[in-house]
Amino acid sequence: MPHPLDPDFCALLLDSHLRLVGEPLLDPGLAPAEAARWLYEDAPFCVLAHNTDADPVFVYANRAAQRCFEYDWDEMTALPSRLSAEQPNREERERLLTAVRTRGYASGYRGLRIAKSGRRFWIEDVTVWNLIGRDGVDHGQAATYRRWRDAD
Repeated sequence: MPHPLDPDFCALLLDSHLRLVGEPLLDPGLAPAEAARWLYEDAPFCVLAHNTDADPVFVYANRAAQRCFEYDWDEMTALPSRLSAEQPNREERERLLTAVRTRGYASGYRGLRIAKSGRRFWIEDVTVWNLIGRDGVDHGQAATYRRWRDAD
């Protein structure tokens, strides 16, 4: 599991996003260590990633995502990503992830999620992409979103 400020993992997030989605996730002029720090600590948008396990576990969640889901780093990176959605919404989430595996990325997704406290919230205009290294190795999938709101 990467450290939250790991510049190599940040580079994987940024490079795979640029290659698959076609646009930078953040300012490409930032030095690797500064990009990793900014993405984790200061980004005003959420970024999460899970691994390739049969039951994928989150391996990354920036501070914005941690606040959104109400978990700290250690809790978030021990959480199977399927548990970020309530049971009735897991099939929809799995259809999205299958589409991403097939096409490389998907954008415009909206889904209902659940925080540690049980608070339900919508994530909106989500982009999900495969974490594929330049060497072709599959590291999992990542997601980013800038808008979320509590469900009524």
